[in-house]
Amino acid sequence: MTALLSLRGVTAHYGASQALFGIDLDIAPGEFVTLLGRNGMGKSTTVKAVMGLNPASRGAISFDGADISRLPSYKVAQCGIGLVPEGRHVFPNLSVRENLVATAHNRQGAAQPWTLERVYALFPRLSERAKHLGSHLSGGEQQMLAIGRALLTNPRLLILDEATEGLAPVVREEIWAALDTLKQTGLAVLCIDKNLEPLLATADRHAIVEKGRVAWTGTSREFLDDEARLLQYLGV
Repeated sequence: MTALLSLRGVTAHYGASQALFGIDLDIAPGEFVTLLGRNGMGKSTTVKAVMGLNPASRGAISFDGADISRLPSYKVAQCGIGLVPEGRHVFPNLSVRENLVATAHNRQGAAQPWTLERVYALFPRLSERAKHLGSHLSGGEQQMLAIGRALLTNPRLLILDEATEGLAPVVREEIWAALDTLKQTGLAVLCIDKNLEPLLATADRHAIVEKGRVAWTGTSREFLDDEARLLQYLGV
């Protein structure tokens, strides 16, 4: 199957410091892929390179066959990639509803687009809090809001950087249930998170990033078959 998102030999720098050393990664339409690895290994930098937030120094990034390597971030989003950033970054002085509709668009012409009602059905708590300011929400509610906001851009690929970081266990379960629902709709997902058990249960494939390179990639079954060795890449 032709890749929806493809990275080939992607390098990236922060000033004079090199963070990525030739990342290769493919995500097929409808595929749920994770980026695993310790902090500081290049997972978030890979996302930033894709989104044009820290453009690749070398290499190629393509989406649906088109080169997006040098596009500004707003153009990358318009191509059909929705980002749920680390730290959520909801608009604190806008209400939940205003946050959701602020960037809503069906630019890709989806036959069954995401609407406010669909987001509220996915996260009923957002409907209950629709008039509350973003700054008045709990961390879990803000994460739901960030996911809902991204979905309302009707992306073909949803990227989540630290999907459940710092959230209470019960809220994590809600987020994972929602991500499983999104997978069933056929939405492609690239997910970074430290909670291995739900990732192994949900994702189709995993890529372990080590020192700016993809050290291993495979299915959940393949991960479990080699778990003792692979966990060395994930420990502190």
